[in-house]
Amino acid sequence: MILAVIIGCEIGFWVLLGLGLASRYLWGLRRLSTVLLISVPLLDLVLLGAAVIDMRGGAEGSWRHGLAAAYLAYSIVFGHRTLRWADQKFAHRFAGGPEPWRPPEGGMARARYEWAMWLRIVLAYGIACALLFGLIWMVDDPARTTALISFMRDLLRVPVIALLWPLGYTLFPKKAEKDRGAEESRTPDDDRTKTPIRK
Repeated sequence: MILAVIIGCEIGFWVLLGLGLASRYLWGLRRLSTVLLISVPLLDLVLLGAAVIDMRGGAEGSWRHGLAAAYLAYSIVFGHRTLRWADQKFAHRFAGGPEPWRPPEGGMARARYEWAMWLRIVLAYGIACALLFGLIWMVDDPARTTALISFMRDLLRVPVIALLWPLGYTLFPKKAEKDRGAEESRTPDDDRTKTPIRK
């Protein structure tokens, strides 16, 4: 049941998002667009309610309930960014909007961006664990919630593996394309003009 609700919520997310953006930029129905986009977070409440009802109904905790908690946590932390990204892409493609924002190409600016993303992943992991601990507390039956503890332990691999990206950009910073292009465009004459001439 829970897996079907997760799939339904994911499909519903993109359907509501697509209809909301189409209403705004293609059909000029801004009020309808606002209603549709505001309805997107309601899917999270549907999923949370389904997980609670399922566990209270006597279901044994499984990876499906863990996946539901992880999905909710991702939606809470990254949902707004996903909506903003889709809005910028849609506006640029269909309404002549500006180029969508892109993360820095390299240097310490990219490293700071990657660290910020990693902290969001850690926050999402913490929220998922909090939701699962809430289910465990609600059920109050260790025999039915052992799998939820195991899921939290396995889910820890995500922020641990994701740590490779900010570390990599910090220890081995990648040069931005414009910086690399500026270096390649320099000529020996450029260097000589910057060297003081001794008389």
